[in-house]
Amino acid sequence: MSQHTILISIGSNIEREHYTKQSLVALKQHFSDVSVSSVYESEAVGFNGSPFYNAAARATTSKSIEEVCATLKAIEKDNGRVHTDKKFCARTLDLDLLTYDSKITTTPVVLPREEICYNAFVLWPLAELVPDDIHPETQETYAQMWQNFDKQKQQLWPIDFTWS
Repeated sequence: MSQHTILISIGSNIEREHYTKQSLVALKQHFSDVSVSSVYESEAVGFNGSPFYNAAARATTSKSIEEVCATLKAIEKDNGRVHTDKKFCARTLDLDLLTYDSKITTTPVVLPREEICYNAFVLWPLAELVPDDIHPETQETYAQMWQNFDKQKQQLWPIDFTWS
């Protein structure tokens, strides 16, 4: 079976430290070669809520896009995530597939995930974790994208965080 490289965003604003650490434990159970960025704190975007912890993970897998998405949803559910109709709300754990190799697709999910281009809490961790990887649509590296990003739009700062 062929191996695919995936990038995942990690977010939490309920018991942030606990669930952020749990995300890494779970990702290592389901995927190979997992590496993670530093953890960043950001203000809630789109709703009034507690600040988030955000990070990015890189991993390899032989799973299909559908299987990866189902696995991420299952990890969220196992960690107390309650899915509502609201796009913006508090959450124990939010795991989003950002890229799957260099695939550009709209089904079963939009890839690369559009948030990469407009959310600092997704782009900065990626620029740190995989600075030289090329975004499949913009054809820029994540480091170049972060360098050109309007950093006044969203407040974000790295924090002291121990993953284990």
